[in-house]
Amino acid sequence: MTTPCPMCTKWHDEPALRIAELDHTLVMLNRDQFFPGYTFVFTKEHITELFHLDRTVRQGIMEEVTAVAAALNTLFRPAKMNYELIGNIVPHMHWHLVPRFATDPLWPRPIWSEPHGEVLLAEGEYAERIELIKNNLRPRRDM
Repeated sequence: MTTPCPMCTKWHDEPALRIAELDHTLVMLNRDQFFPGYTFVFTKEHITELFHLDRTVRQGIMEEVTAVAAALNTLFRPAKMNYELIGNIVPHMHWHLVPRFATDPLWPRPIWSEPHGEVLLAEGEYAERIELIKNNLRPRRDM
């Protein structure tokens, strides 16, 4: 028996963390907010590699990732936006969009460079953060 893909069920399993359903992707806030604004963008379909997609879909997905990153940048004003697309542990195409600040304890190292305690928000704080991101998420029309 194979283990179900956690990204395929995430939207259903964690409705309180949903930010937006876009044309090609789903956007959710990461429960752990050690890095404020840490957000996931993952494909609706179970896809593992960018090269598996036709050009139009691939471009659409990248526009959606870019739009979410722009919204996070507007809200959090980080020193740098990190885009992580790995998939070794969870082989479902998903980006970790992580606003990074020169004041964060792991700066400038990767977010996985050492363990850290989770920062969990109150339910209302998640809802507020999600609403702010959602309100700043606008499709990019300049491409």
